[in-house]
This record gives sequence, C-alpha cells and structure tokens, in this order.
Amino acid sequence: MRINRNMLLKVAADTVDRYVRSDHSLLAIYLQGSLLGDSPLIGNTADIDLFFVHNDEVATAREVVKVSDEVHLDISHHSHMVYRQPRELRVHPWLGPAVYGCKIMYDPQHFMDFAQASVRGKFANVDNVLTRVRRQAEHAREMWESFYAEPRSPGPQDALLYLHALEHAANAVAGLSGQILPERRFLLDLPARAEAVGKPGLFAGFMGLLGAPAVDEGALRTWLPEWQRAYAAVPAGTEAPIRLHPHRWFYYQRAIEAILEGANPLAALWPLWRTWTYAICTLPGDASQLDAWQQAGEQLGLLGPKFAEKIPALDIYLDMLDELLEDWAREHGG
Repeated sequence: MRINRNMLLKVAADTVDRYVRSDHSLLAIYLQGSLLGDSPLIGNTADIDLFFVHNDEVATAREVVKVSDEVHLDISHHSHMVYRQPRELRVHPWLGPAVYGCKIMYDPQHFMDFAQASVRGKFANVDNVLTRVRRQAEHAREMWESFYAEPRSPGPQDALLYLHALEHAANAVAGLSGQILPERRFLLDLPARAEAVGKPGLFAGFMGLLGAPAVDEGALRTWLPEWQRAYAAVPAGTEAPIRLHPHRWFYYQRAIEAILEGANPLAALWPLWRTWTYAICTLPGDASQLDAWQQAGEQLGLLGPKFAEKIPALDIYLDMLDELLEDWAREHGG
C-alpha cells in the first residue's frame, strides 16, 4: 500500500472524530511528530502521534493502535493538570517543544489554544531556550556521573542508561535550533543541528561515542536477524515497553532497511542498537538472545572492556557541550 501525508492526516482526523464521540473525558487532542513535516515516511512506514488531554486522571499513559502493517497510532494520554502551568511548560525540554509546534485537532473549550499561545509567547526567549537545553545537558551529566562514581562492566540496563545520556546530550545540541530529534531520523537530522550552531564536529564526536567508527553497513546488516529475534522475544503484556509494541515492528524494520540503503547507512545504528538494547532489557539474564547483542556491543565498544574508554570520552564531550551553551548564551545575550 502506497502511503502519503494527506492519507495520514485523514487517518488522524478520523481517529479524533471517533474518539471524541465515545470518550466524554476528552478536553483536547493535538497532533505532533513527523506528520507535521514534509517527510513523515521512512521505508513507507509512519506513526501518527496524538496527544489526548483529559479532564480527569488517566488510567493508561500511552497506547499503540494498528492501522495497517505500515501505519499505527501512537496515542499519549495526559491529565489537563499537565498543561496548567504555562511557565513551566515553556521550559520543559520535551513537552514544551511538542506544544509549541503541535497541530490542535480538537479543542472545543480552547484549552490547548491558551496553553499553546502561552508556550509560544516567550518560547524563543534566550533564558527559556537555555533552561530547556541545560536540563538536557544536566541529565546527561548525571548519567555520566553514575558511571564515573561506580565503574563497572556494563549490563543491559547500563547500556540503556548510556544511550539515554547520549540522547540527552544530542538533544541539548538540537534544542538550540529546533525540535527534539525523532527516534528513527536521529542520526539523519543531528548533523544539520550541529551545523546550525556552528559545531559540525559534535556530530562526529557523537558517532564516536556511539561506536560507529568500528562498524560499517555490512556489520549492521549481519545484526538484523538477531535484532529481530530479540524483538520477537519481548514479553507480551504490561511488562513490555510500549515502544516495542508488536504493531511497531515494521515501523522500525522497514525504516532501518531504508536507511541502510540510503546515502548515510550508519544512521541506522541509532534505531537498531537502541531498540535492540531495549528488547534485551526485557529478557531474563540467561536468554539466548543476549549472546549476539553482547558481541555486537563489544564490537561497538559499548560493552565489555572497551566501554571503560567511553566514560572519559563522554566527559570530554559534555565539557564541549557546556562550552557551546556558554558561548551561545554570550552570543545571544543570555
């Protein structure tokens, strides 16, 4: 099935109509994510990111609903209380940019209109930009400190924590010039964000921290069957992370294949290694799927003895990030 942006927008609108007729707790609904841009598809797959704002507490924070093999709904449920403090919302590193750039789909009481207007009012204020990105940088530093204070041979949870540190660091760079980096396009979009702040070397440094110089397209392709085996073994039910929902399998698999066939195949490393690590974290410590993941991680230098070299390298990278933020603040009057 060939998919285009107009088709996806119609699915989003139809979904909103269906839900508001059946759920009277809905106060507002807005659309976020790649569908707001011109290129929502990778590998002819996409998700539709909808945020439901309820006038009472929510029982389910997030759900994934299948539309087809190529498309799924990713619905987040929030209480209206999340949006009651515009000043705090404006400097929230994730939700602030989401509200700023969202498309409001349902808002009969103009609740989201007010929240969005409040966020947009001083969103680009230098102090607010710095608050958002410094929170990202501080989270990354806190995670680095946990490794520095307690050196250890990393297991699955440590590997995931390290990826979270990298994610926060990259989004601190990205936040100076735009939105949060999307998961599948993370390494496709990061070079332009580093270039936008006059620090293209930060992308090369990030790839080094991720272990990319140690692999090539062929290595990533050899990992795909084992990655798929780990994903398929993720336990069903509430214990599984929603990001690894079965309906999201094609969303990752076809995107990774498409990136591998493109001009920058190593950009597939982020979604592949990240989802693989998430999957491994859900499995028991003696699961057969761990061996291939361990071998791949050691090749990247993100597991085993070489991981110890990543910690001082991350420290240097975070120092460079601090210098960038200080320079940016001076240049923009912050």
